[in-house]
Amino acid sequence: MQSEVLEGLATAVNHRRWFVELALPYLGDNPIEIGSGLGDYALEWSEHLPRFTATEADPDRLVSLKERLADRPSIEVRQMLLPHSERGDYSAAVSYNVLEHIEDHVGALDSMRQLVRPGGAVIIIVPAFQFAMSPADIATGHVRRYTKKTLAAAMTEAGLRVEKIHYANALGLIGYFMATKVFRLMPKEGPMVKVYDTLVLPATKAAEQLARPPFGQSVFAVARTPA
Repeated sequence: MQSEVLEGLATAVNHRRWFVELALPYLGDNPIEIGSGLGDYALEWSEHLPRFTATEADPDRLVSLKERLADRPSIEVRQMLLPHSERGDYSAAVSYNVLEHIEDHVGALDSMRQLVRPGGAVIIIVPAFQFAMSPADIATGHVRRYTKKTLAAAMTEAGLRVEKIHYANALGLIGYFMATKVFRLMPKEGPMVKVYDTLVLPATKAAEQLARPPFGQSVFAVARTPA
């Protein structure tokens, strides 16, 4: 089920580019991505960076990820499951739509902190608002959804200093709520995703660059490891 949803959302090109841009200023020269899935973000970020590490916990997706990224010598692919006790010297750890799957999310954030050099960034996107928890969330293994407050609290508890946190994609939250809670649909490839990505999303992105919305489909956060 999770792979189906990943494949469906891979068609939302404008959405992905927006979220690629959000993280770029904080990635540094040698970041690690936690939970790279199909590698869509890894491919786009690696275009701008000398080195990039992509990781995946699921063994089957790891095989597919290695195959897909085999011709990219600047990308290292490795298996990683959080929480863990490994230490690293990466410039940043970035993780999009992964934390909501992990029961011990403070432990996972603490693991990310330990992978990053002092003063480096931990960059997170998670789905927003518990009221939007739907059968689609349950089917794809979501344990929770977040607010700015709950994500900031988890990051702080993990020893990180929150630098930036805001909601993203306000219209997406309304669309997701209607599609998954009211009409009980799964978020996967189809005309609705294409229309939203082509017509609605560029206007949403432009508006949110002028003023941050009070709600959104996602929470975006950047935190720093202690210097």
